[in-house]
Amino acid sequence: TTFPPTARLNQNQKYFIDEVWGYQPCVWKMILVGVGAVCSGGLLLLLLYWLPEWGVKGTCTHTSLRDAHTLLLRSTIHYFTHHNTKYSSLFIYCLLIFRHQVLNPFYIFQLFSVILWSTNDYYYYASAIVFMSVMSLATSLYTIKKQYVMLHDMVAAHSVVRISVCRENKDVEEAMSTELVPGDVIIIPANGLIMPCDAVLISGTCIVNESMLTGESVPVTKTSVPNSGEEGAETYNPEEHKRYTLFCGTHVIQTRFYTGELVKAVVVTTGFNTEKGQLVRSILYPKPTDFKLYRDAYLFLLCLVGVAGIGFLYTIVLSILNKVPTKTIITKSLDIITITVPPALPAAMTAGIVYAQRRLKSVGIFCISPQRINMCGQLNLVCFDKTGTLTEDGLDLWGIQRAEDGSFSPPEAEAAKDSLVNTAFVACMATCHSLTKIEGEISGDPLDLKMFNATGWILEEPTEEETALHNPIMPTVVRPPKQELSEISVSDCLCLFEICFSYEIGIVKQFPFSSALQRMSVVVRRLGEKHMDAYLKGAPEVVVSLCKEETVPGSFSETLEAYARQGFRVIALAHRQLEPKLSWHKVQSLNRDVIESNLDFLGLIIMQNKLKEETAGVLKDLRQANIRTLMVTGDNMLTAISVARDCGMIRSHERVIIAEASPPRDLQPASITWRYVETPVQNTNKDSQVRETEPLLTSINQSDNLLIHYLNICSGIYLATVFARMAPDQKTQLVEVLQSVDYIVGMCGDGANDCGALKRAHSGISLSELEASVASPFTSSTSNISCVPNLIREGRAALITSFCVFKFMALYSIIQYLSVTLLYSILSNLGDFQFLFIDIAIILIIAFTMSLNSAWKELVWRRPPSSLISGPLLFSVLSQMLTSLVFQVLAFLLVQQQSWYEKWTPLSDQNVTPPQSHNNIKNYENTTLFYVSSFQYLAVAIVFSKGKPFREPSYKNWPFMLSCIGLYTFLFLIMLNPIPAVDSFLEIVCVPHDWRITLVIIVIVNAAVSFMLEMAIDRWGSAFLSWLFCWNNKPPRMRYMHLARQLQEDPDWPPGPSTVTYATSLRGKTHCLPLTVTAAKKKKKKE
Repeated sequence: TTFPPTARLNQNQKYFIDEVWGYQPCVWKMILVGVGAVCSGGLLLLLLYWLPEWGVKGTCTHTSLRDAHTLLLRSTIHYFTHHNTKYSSLFIYCLLIFRHQVLNPFYIFQLFSVILWSTNDYYYYASAIVFMSVMSLATSLYTIKKQYVMLHDMVAAHSVVRISVCRENKDVEEAMSTELVPGDVIIIPANGLIMPCDAVLISGTCIVNESMLTGESVPVTKTSVPNSGEEGAETYNPEEHKRYTLFCGTHVIQTRFYTGELVKAVVVTTGFNTEKGQLVRSILYPKPTDFKLYRDAYLFLLCLVGVAGIGFLYTIVLSILNKVPTKTIITKSLDIITITVPPALPAAMTAGIVYAQRRLKSVGIFCISPQRINMCGQLNLVCFDKTGTLTEDGLDLWGIQRAEDGSFSPPEAEAAKDSLVNTAFVACMATCHSLTKIEGEISGDPLDLKMFNATGWILEEPTEEETALHNPIMPTVVRPPKQELSEISVSDCLCLFEICFSYEIGIVKQFPFSSALQRMSVVVRRLGEKHMDAYLKGAPEVVVSLCKEETVPGSFSETLEAYARQGFRVIALAHRQLEPKLSWHKVQSLNRDVIESNLDFLGLIIMQNKLKEETAGVLKDLRQANIRTLMVTGDNMLTAISVARDCGMIRSHERVIIAEASPPRDLQPASITWRYVETPVQNTNKDSQVRETEPLLTSINQSDNLLIHYLNICSGIYLATVFARMAPDQKTQLVEVLQSVDYIVGMCGDGANDCGALKRAHSGISLSELEASVASPFTSSTSNISCVPNLIREGRAALITSFCVFKFMALYSIIQYLSVTLLYSILSNLGDFQFLFIDIAIILIIAFTMSLNSAWKELVWRRPPSSLISGPLLFSVLSQMLTSLVFQVLAFLLVQQQSWYEKWTPLSDQNVTPPQSHNNIKNYENTTLFYVSSFQYLAVAIVFSKGKPFREPSYKNWPFMLSCIGLYTFLFLIMLNPIPAVDSFLEIVCVPHDWRITLVIIVIVNAAVSFMLEMAIDRWGSAFLSWLFCWNNKPPRMRYMHLARQLQEDPDWPPGPSTVTYATSLRGKTHCLPLTVTAAKKKKKKE
């Protein structure tokens, strides 16, 4: 086989590579790169390391994949290279991580700064930066190593075990699970194990705990794959045949085997190709979080680099004109770059996130992706799962309603009444489930458990000894309790012995519940009978479609809708008597479609799912905070609407429209049918305000990926509030679609079937602490949604803290840059200990303590800005920069106008500074600018340390307040009452008392101007900039706002009742074609 130089891979996979190119080393290119690396002092190699695509293309030539030494792969996100190298040692892997961290551009810049400062004998701050960098690297490496060790232990717990493997000669040998390959036949031991691979069961039955995948520690029964019939002839598909598949990482609790046979399974996939392997891979290589704050931070730093470039050129020109030695020119010009771009910025920015993470931990929210905390502050939409998230986990049986002779009987509160024991309805409740006994306790799906317990019947399973002595038809048996049997025997005048046998029902065959089919069924035989029966339960719409029309009550739709409106969960039951000629062995090979047809409708089970106490209050808080809330559930639409009304997601005055989606079929395009839950009030004027407050509730009933198609049919679905009958993949797809219209999406679920959406959302919050939540960025120890506003409050506080720290560090750089630039003009500079005092005693202490403000106690309507390049933020920074410049220049010029002022020259202070030195420190300008700039640092720190409405006021942050008070006191003390030892240490000259008073006035006026400017910008800055640049007339930037405006202006929105919208293609674009249906009332769709 010949491979092309370029290929496209895995087009239909979730995680795919778009293209791959082959390259092989080129000698002449490598020589050129080597020469360039030597000439650039190694900088070229660093550049090629940061840009791997350039590195490959710069040293290799294009070739076929077969001959390739290096592969260049392009995904939808970025380029990366792959070499044929394996790393088996965790130590080596940690070294690779360490190399990646060390070669980060910021650490390289820090290394450059430290070397430069060392050449200038500025060892103190250089040592401080080295210490912080080493501590940061060590902490980062320790955290990463700890996470990978935990991940390794999680994987090794099941991936390195001994397992029995069947060979061709029927021998069984022990092998390590790491040696398994697809096609191996393995034996599942009777005491169970944690699966080391994905395998399909070919004989026997297993009880499996799949909490690692589903988030619910509910035992699931896995049966062997059929080897005959239509299903036996199908090609194995892990998605379609999950009920026969043992997935990697799941716990096989117990097995059941028959006639001495072993429970066997065929290995399907191993390693990263397994379900758990994909989960581990998603943790190792998560989707990058593209947050605007970090992009803007790099742009802002580039601006600072531009400012540094101007200072760099200014320093060179000024030094040449003053005939400064070359070495001094180089060090001074490079030093201006390290002043403008603060090396301590990453550590200062990280501090706020670390503090927020600690506060989250104190309220029971655990975070494995700290960078996402800032993203929580920008959430404007949160999706909620229903069952277990908004409502309680468990369901309570409210009652039953049986169907007899084509009509409903009155509802009954109990199913365990004596008169119902001999009915098919109770027999269906007692047998149609997947319950099993584990260590003597009945275990299984909570709904099945509630339903079975409501009958009061007893479940008995065959023991291991019994199953080993019988054929595979040794059934699980259910029967009524003895006291009820005795009462029936008296009333019916039958002997107890006969009754016991007539009421023992054996479960011969089970077709497990399928979320795609929305039903499950069993084949049973009542002992003593010559025929078998089939019982089925499932979603009412699905069950009715499989029943004889004459057995379905005429009021079925109205009855179901009435229960759904009240928020009940409704399950339908059906029964069919099978032909007597159907043998037990033949049943085992039958397809479920043969059994699940032509059924008799038995009635409805009504289950009650109560709201959690905290739900309504939390949703109200989110709505008041201008955060949109959605419900995404797999349940019935009307049930979901009822829960949405109860919890306040839909308010009482709002109208509800249901959009029922139908996929393309035959020659009909995809369509949406609009249906009003209640008859809407006629509104001829179509007031836009009414349409604004009107929620749209959407039901997507298909299991395939049609959601984007429906959204293309009509953009109104973007404004939906409830999405019902949603499969797990559709939840993930919905999150992606909402992100595509510029929503910052949060997802809150209990881990059951929500893992994909939790991982894909900007902020996924799992209410389950099980293994399924390991990939969710946030996990709450409290099992209610009260964690959501807490997380958003902390996210907003952390985001504002990031802005405050970044603005403060930017102003620190600019203020110091201005001081140094002014002093360079007189061939002076700040002293080493002045730099040290500013950088450590002021900047580091203030930067780390100003991040300690905790979150404000309430969620407010306004959201914090998401961009550093926004008008008000830039206006704030620029105004403070100009204020600092004005007062520094004012002080610099004023001191030169004083009568006692003497201009410094290289020969004027020979006793202190050698004549050859062009780095004089002790002069009046230096002392003046040192005092003024020191107070400016403190002023902008206080001005930028914002409190309400996102953080607690700064006066409640006592470490910050103590730091500011202490520094102000110290600076005023040494300025008004000179201390010789301090003056000598900081190289400050003695100035007259009058000038000291003048400096006090300057710094006080400076602080007042800074404070008033920031207050004015906070209050009127946005409005002024909008007026100045005519932003009010601009269309909204967010796509979802643009769509909402379009719908407000659309005269045909909202659609009328019984309107159908079809998808039609015109020149490659999708349009809305409203078509009013004038026919009689349509039959409800079954899809």
